[in-house]
Amino acid sequence: VQLQASGGGKVQPGGRLRLSCAGSGFTSDNYAIGWFRQAPGMERQGISCFASTDDSMYYDDDVKGRFTVSKDSASNTVHLQLTSLRPEDTGVYYCAAQFSLPTCMFPEVAATPSRYKFWGQGTLVTVSS
Repeated sequence: VQLQASGGGKVQPGGRLRLSCAGSGFTSDNYAIGWFRQAPGMERQGISCFASTDDSMYYDDDVKGRFTVSKDSASNTVHLQLTSLRPEDTGVYYCAAQFSLPTCMFPEVAATPSRYKFWGQGTLVTVSS
C-alpha cells in the first residue's frame, strides 16, 4: 500500500488549497483515509476522514465548515479542500489508510493516528501573510 499526498503550499490567511491523497497497491474497496495535521512542536491531530465503505466522513471541530473531504469516483484518490485558512492551520498534512475498521462514523477511530497502518509522506501547508 502506498499513499502519495500532494497539494500543499504557502497561502495568505483566508486563502484556499486542495490536498490530494492518491492510494495505490491495494484492491479493496473498503478503506478509510484519514487526514492528519502536525504543527511544529505539536502532536499529530486527526482533522478529517473519508470512508469508501459507507461514504462516512469526519471533521474535527477546528476545521468543520472550512474543510471538505471527498473522493474521486474513478480512483483511490481522496481530496481535502481547505478554505478560509488561518495561520493556525499551518503544519504538515498527512494522509493515512486503514482497512480493519473502514468507517469514519466513530471519532475515536477516525481521528486516532494509531488506528491507521499506512501513511503518506506529508505535504506542508503554510498560512502566512
